[in-house]
Amino acid sequence: MKKKEAILKVATVLFANKGFADTSGQELARLTGTAEGTIFYHFKSKEGLLLAILERVRDEILDQFERFFENRPFQSGLEMTEEVVSFYLYLAGLMEDKFLLLHRHALYKFSESNPEFRENLEAIYNCLVDIFEKAIVTGQADGSIHPDIHPRKSALILFTMVDGLVRFKNYNLYDAGALFNELMQTCRRMLQADT
Repeated sequence: MKKKEAILKVATVLFANKGFADTSGQELARLTGTAEGTIFYHFKSKEGLLLAILERVRDEILDQFERFFENRPFQSGLEMTEEVVSFYLYLAGLMEDKFLLLHRHALYKFSESNPEFRENLEAIYNCLVDIFEKAIVTGQADGSIHPDIHPRKSALILFTMVDGLVRFKNYNLYDAGALFNELMQTCRRMLQADT
């Protein structure tokens, strides 16, 4: 199991930073101290290794959010939404290589022709949008979020906005932290119920 874990960790960093196509099995073998055959014994192919990484990323993100929500009282659904946005930005920094991997173009090219890749990407993004939607629905129930907005569509818009900032940061295009206050104000204006 230790070899498999090492392969997953090293491959995640390489695929995220170098790209899938530019990472060779020989390089993975050299950096993990395993034979190339061992890598393919565990994962069958380089694509199989990437799929295993995507499944692990989804599980880690869900686990982190479950721990975030554990015994955490929110005064309102609007506060919950703001905290979800903040935590997503924090998590993207904590799991930088994994989020960088999720933003790699190769994944989306694979998903065009490989249903397994598409299913994995959809599962990751759906679970994230579900979390944003849950916060919005909570806010609609307690009156802190406008009742007339569509929860799923609003969650998708909000998630896309926040994830776009993460993408900017990961590719060193813009410091997402510099926009934090404006991001939170925009979220409030978008969601807040009329007072």
